[in-house]
Amino acid sequence: MTPGIRASEDRLPDPWASEGLDPSPDRVCSAIVDYVFADEKANASAYETAWLSLMDSIGVALRALAYPACTRLLGPWIPGGGVTLGARVLGTRFELDPIKAAFDTGALIRWLDYNDTWLAAEWAHPSDNLGALLAVADYHNRALSLEGAHPVTIGRLLEAMIHAYEIQGILALTNSLNAVGIDHVVYVRVASAALAARLFGASRKQVLSAVTGAFADGGSLRVYRHFPNTGSRKSWAAADATARGVQLALMSLKGEMGYPQVLTTPRWGFNDVVLKGEALALARPLRSYVMENILFKVNYPAEFHGQTAAEAAVVLHPEIRERIDQIERIDIETQRPALRIIDKSGPLRNPADRDHCLQYIVASALLRGRLVAEDYEDVNASDPAIDTLRSKMQVTENAEFTRHYYDSEKRFIGNAIMIRFRDGSTSRRVAVEVPVGHRQRRAEARPLLWEKFKQSLSALPSGRAQALTAFFEPSWQEQAERSVSELIDLLIPV
Repeated sequence: MTPGIRASEDRLPDPWASEGLDPSPDRVCSAIVDYVFADEKANASAYETAWLSLMDSIGVALRALAYPACTRLLGPWIPGGGVTLGARVLGTRFELDPIKAAFDTGALIRWLDYNDTWLAAEWAHPSDNLGALLAVADYHNRALSLEGAHPVTIGRLLEAMIHAYEIQGILALTNSLNAVGIDHVVYVRVASAALAARLFGASRKQVLSAVTGAFADGGSLRVYRHFPNTGSRKSWAAADATARGVQLALMSLKGEMGYPQVLTTPRWGFNDVVLKGEALALARPLRSYVMENILFKVNYPAEFHGQTAAEAAVVLHPEIRERIDQIERIDIETQRPALRIIDKSGPLRNPADRDHCLQYIVASALLRGRLVAEDYEDVNASDPAIDTLRSKMQVTENAEFTRHYYDSEKRFIGNAIMIRFRDGSTSRRVAVEVPVGHRQRRAEARPLLWEKFKQSLSALPSGRAQALTAFFEPSWQEQAERSVSELIDLLIPV
């Protein structure tokens, strides 16, 4: 148990027993707690992928430091509000309480929409949970180091990542929040609460309190992800959720009660209020399925349903770049979820709007033969050729792409592009169903992810960049016994 944080499991009487209510928790909540405490280890493939995910998440967090819209949210909310013994924020000199540190690190990881992704009935980014995991691990280690206790190691962090990814991802697999207008970050909050509590050394009852408290918060609206309200909140909403998970974990350690029937209570429970009467369920046992099948954003910082469209557009760029002014129509075939999320016409008001627009992604990639975060900023977005191309696009559903998207053995994210010119000629049809970040292309992705990570270190002093490179060059097994705080040491400016 971390110094200064005391478990108080028996501080409060059990209200369910005193009121004659059934104290047994809802099945989903119970399964989550059982999984968090299970002795069964994931396979080597899950740990190897978690090691890649950790490296990739740190890289994209460092890139986000170049964006003032992100960095203005970092640090204590009020001047002088830091702490003398806290958790550190990647790439900064901030030392904060673990709740705010979780928010800051979560915001950095998520800001550029370049971290790993999970697509199912609900769309999500499981690495969002690293905000909580890194903050809790660093605070826990630094407090414990005063007493010489064993720290949270890299191996333990990877295990926590596998668990957090699995909880969030399996909840997202068949339980759609977007269908009722609620944002996916609910599942980030639940997973972060469970694993933050576990890393703090909580008991089973305390983890249950944190998890049920996370469900009791209900859901936030998706309004900030969609026209006409798309905005920067979509880049910090998950940070808010992972930080709330830490707060709920800390409250559970103080003896705060849980709500075992939070899901199934008629009228007032999560199922009736948030899911409109549908029952939240786990579609498969909690093991390591999500981590093994996670999707990496390797080449393009864009909403994942448009990743293969960007790849197809970059392939077409050399063929059409001298004929841009001759284009009559651009046909885009996509999957049904992309039509719901990123099929947009009309004005795009900010970078958050643009990186969630299929037409903008394709237009920018066709014109430039690339897609980088800077392409969403106002300077590059002001090129009138982008809106001209957008106006010529027709987006339709390809039924096969949709079937392959929902097939649990495939989980493809297909897009196809063909360009028609005024003289009646056409480009070739370029179809990409399996993005480079998919499990089927993992071998191809590994060197590209490594290069992406090294490019993310370009703004650091050479010595620090070399030290971070050296940290991730060995296998996860070789680094498993090192403290998480040793890694964070390398990320703090001198």
